[in-house]
Amino acid sequence: MARVTILGAGAMGTALAMHAARKGLEPALWANPHDAKALESIRTEGRHPALPEHVPPGLTIHGPEELEEALADCEVAVMGANSAGARSLARMVAGALGEARFVVSVAKGLEPESGLRISEVYSKELPDRVIVSVTGPCLASELAQGLPTAVVWGSARAEDARATGERFADRTYQIEYTDDVVGLELCSVLKNAAAIGIGMLDGMGELSHEGYSNAKAALFARAVRELTEVVMALGGRAETVAGLAGMGDLLVTSLGGRNRMYGERIGAGGHPDEVLRAMTERGLTVEGMESALDVHRLADEHGLDVPYHHAVYRVLFEKADPKEILEVLL
Repeated sequence: MARVTILGAGAMGTALAMHAARKGLEPALWANPHDAKALESIRTEGRHPALPEHVPPGLTIHGPEELEEALADCEVAVMGANSAGARSLARMVAGALGEARFVVSVAKGLEPESGLRISEVYSKELPDRVIVSVTGPCLASELAQGLPTAVVWGSARAEDARATGERFADRTYQIEYTDDVVGLELCSVLKNAAAIGIGMLDGMGELSHEGYSNAKAALFARAVRELTEVVMALGGRAETVAGLAGMGDLLVTSLGGRNRMYGERIGAGGHPDEVLRAMTERGLTVEGMESALDVHRLADEHGLDVPYHHAVYRVLFEKADPKEILEVLL
């Protein structure tokens, strides 16, 4: 069976490596130089510090100096970086990829500096590889525990996504395949920002002892409409938004993701910059702040009316009161 290597020991990359090990793929997990804390925890305690489950047998762990060993005979290279680190990770590993045919991205968001989708970044940095993007409602903690998960794998040709993903698919990790890479990746951007706004209502509710359940449901529906408008304007498909990559990922992120947590703390009175700093110090990546900038820019460039996403932007960057989120419904 072809060798699978996960490059980067972040929470999602490690969780997918754990799933691959349970499935019998005998994967390798390579910790890059920025993963020192995670590597130490895995080696000394047998678990990633951000994940609840111990690393299963069958997963080989490699340190930063063992890149060539980790990629020996590799055919599927999973890039475990977030959107901000995708390019630097690609440059770290490019010279050692050898005959690896498939490059799989688990990042959600756009590259902050360029605004490129992550598949575009990897196509530029790792030419002549098949680039596959993975998104959908997948919390790393639940994937690490082997809880039921359903995701979407996409590539320029759906059959390439299938040829890559079928190694990983089973009853607990079900995969849909698509060639709508634009829609797939844009959904991962917009849902991050939308989940921040829903989290703000949770934080406001903590202060006022109100549930805001009706308002959250209404904002969820409005967010889906805005996702659809933006995705279609940029060349993606409405059915992608209506599936796992759009509504599915928005729901799971709004219920339990880091972006929802970020919004909750702002809604409860925290300053956006201070909340972000505190979460980052705890090792929690919050891509939604950059996503809110991206959505604001894309909407302006294409003349799109996205009042909910604009309200999230104003709270994060223009010192608007989080209660402005509710004004979207009026």
